[in-house]
Amino acid sequence: MSTSIQALLAATPILLAAILLLGLHWPARRAMPVVYLAAAGIALVFWDMSVTRVLASSIQGLIVTVAVLWIIFGAIMLLNTLQNSGAISTIRAGFTNISPDRRVQVLIIAWLFGCFIEGASGFGTPAAIAAPLLVAIGFPALGAVMIGMMIQSTPVSFGAVGTPILIGVTNGLDHAALSTQLLASGSSWDAFIRLITSEVAIGHAIVGTFMPFFMVIMLTRFFGKNKSWREGFSMLPFALFTGISFTIPYALTGVFLGPEFPSIVGALVGLAIVVPAAKAGFLVPKDTWDFQPREEWPKGWLGSIEPKQPQENEKKISMLMAWAPYLLVAGILVATRVSPELKGFVKSISFGVKNILGETGINAAVQPLYLPGGILLFVCFLTLFLHRMKPSQLISAATDAGKTLVGAGFVLVFTIPMVRILINSGVNGAELASMPVAMASYVAETFGSVYPFFAPTIGALGAFIAGSNTVSNMMLSQFQFEVAGALSVSGTILVSLQAIGAAAGNMIAIHNVVAASATVGLLGQEGKTLRMTMIPTFYYVVFTGILGMIAIYALDIADPLLTMIK
Repeated sequence: MSTSIQALLAATPILLAAILLLGLHWPARRAMPVVYLAAAGIALVFWDMSVTRVLASSIQGLIVTVAVLWIIFGAIMLLNTLQNSGAISTIRAGFTNISPDRRVQVLIIAWLFGCFIEGASGFGTPAAIAAPLLVAIGFPALGAVMIGMMIQSTPVSFGAVGTPILIGVTNGLDHAALSTQLLASGSSWDAFIRLITSEVAIGHAIVGTFMPFFMVIMLTRFFGKNKSWREGFSMLPFALFTGISFTIPYALTGVFLGPEFPSIVGALVGLAIVVPAAKAGFLVPKDTWDFQPREEWPKGWLGSIEPKQPQENEKKISMLMAWAPYLLVAGILVATRVSPELKGFVKSISFGVKNILGETGINAAVQPLYLPGGILLFVCFLTLFLHRMKPSQLISAATDAGKTLVGAGFVLVFTIPMVRILINSGVNGAELASMPVAMASYVAETFGSVYPFFAPTIGALGAFIAGSNTVSNMMLSQFQFEVAGALSVSGTILVSLQAIGAAAGNMIAIHNVVAASATVGLLGQEGKTLRMTMIPTFYYVVFTGILGMIAIYALDIADPLLTMIK
């Protein structure tokens, strides 16, 4: 089978998903079962995967689905808990006090607070937390999901305390062979990873500085009364100020401290700078932008989870106490990722299966205390006491969250198993590379020396398939490094472009969109969200590709650590 035919067949599930979701406007609950069957059929017929391996991959996907739903449940329950306690009313008023301008609110809540949550937890948690919070302060559900997905770009490479680099890139490269070569050249694996981390941080900082501005103009274009890009341009100075307030400390942290804390430090420094600046009106335009009245919103903007309006007799909660649950979530997430003792404790409880359906090498496990869902639920329990709530209010929050999971669960039951079939297709009777690698190989052969421009797109494609920067890096880092060797260009730069592109790909990852939509009760509108988030994704991979071409061919940057590829 030729490389081009392999690539076309491997891309068929993705193309089918695009046609059904974007072209025919099918809801994901109809489209993804069809896409799953197509992926399984291609794997069985053309890749000659065994029925056992396809089934084992599907079971693995179902176990991963449980983990994703656990996170969604925790995020929705925390929001419901804070609504029932009256905290959301305080938070809503607090953001209005900073600025009534919705564009400013987006930059503070979504960009800065969302980047902090991404740095602490990852796994799609920022959208799951930021989207319902935006809805609670008066944003349309569809707009909140769009913005929530856009958070998952610049901070993602260092999300979950560096997991996409420390786990994704490290496990995606041939550690043993590279370590030997590095030692022979007088270097080390740690120095190699530090160089990749620096290049990822610098690349993201350059491209990501403009993401806050993209958030603003996307908001005014798609959700403003006048559907105008220009209404966002008056926010350009403040948006760029917000961008660099995050990306400068982010880049410096990546270069000098490593992959664990760039997103966390960047967000904390950014919040400390931007919030006082917004209150003082620094660079904030004089015009105040808001949505049209709620009763004029199209039906498609609204989710089934309606924010509760404050009642006259509602209990008043101080601003610090209202934010305490979110601060606890962030603090516990960081502690359980940084402290070896705490990390070992929360990981000690694990439910899963090794070698599913025999000696397949396919494993899956759920760690309920380590996943953000467990931490979110623990904080909900603490909030019962912090906010002096009635137990019935917490039970009500859990019941409402459970109802929301039903629609999302059905979609994810097909989406994630389909992803696992693609990823696990490398073991087959036809002796073909896995489907993602087949697609990437075709692109590399086709474009030759201009391939570095497309390297971020390959990373984004991997994340689109897997819904994960980490998994995309695992699948494709070694491939990118080998292409660099074949082209006699910098391997660390191509791996860095892979990592940056994979972060951007999270904005269009289908099951991330489904998960974010579920938190605001907006299922069935995934195609609309994808059509919008494709715009910033296209910007991100194109400009990252241009940066890569400049670094490799104009600046002639080579790997000081790896003489064997030059």
